[in-house]
Amino acid sequence: MYIIIGLGNPEKDYSNTRHNMGFQVINKLAREYEIQITKSKFKGLYGNGVIEGEKVILLKPQTFMNLSGESVKEILEFYKIDEGQIIVIYDDIDIEPGTIKMGKTGGPGTHNGVKSVVHELNTQNFKRVRVGIGMPEKKEDLIEYVIGPIPEEDKELLEKGTELAKEAVIEIIRNGIDIAMNQFNRRN
Repeated sequence: MYIIIGLGNPEKDYSNTRHNMGFQVINKLAREYEIQITKSKFKGLYGNGVIEGEKVILLKPQTFMNLSGESVKEILEFYKIDEGQIIVIYDDIDIEPGTIKMGKTGGPGTHNGVKSVVHELNTQNFKRVRVGIGMPEKKEDLIEYVIGPIPEEDKELLEKGTELAKEAVIEIIRNGIDIAMNQFNRRN
């Protein structure tokens, strides 16, 4: 079983922001595999289903980004799943829009949601799919860039990135992280 976690912020005001790329990928997976994300527990919204013959849980933490790890820790403890069976999906300013990067381990970088997951799980050893959102022209505009509305001209590239991330998650489930990394990290 895999627990697939998309990081984001729960309020409607944040639904169309770069910081919610993780939620967007979860929504795409849910639509494609007809998984209803309607259950509320573990400080999150989640749904159970099957992707490529594997049982999965899709989770969208509702704690706000900086406390995402609390939700992840609760669900892992409840299902007695180790961190090797989770996939965390999130936005990354250091990756170009329309592209993704995957990994099996690594530090959280500047991403507060991933910092929270690393802190709560006390490990960096979990699969991750990072959706590129790029960097604003002026570094001082970073907060507005990440949590502000996405301009129409940027939506197509971000849509491409979330679609790639969805396909990457499916490939991890189908053939494992190493094959998925070889296939998707080379595209970028």
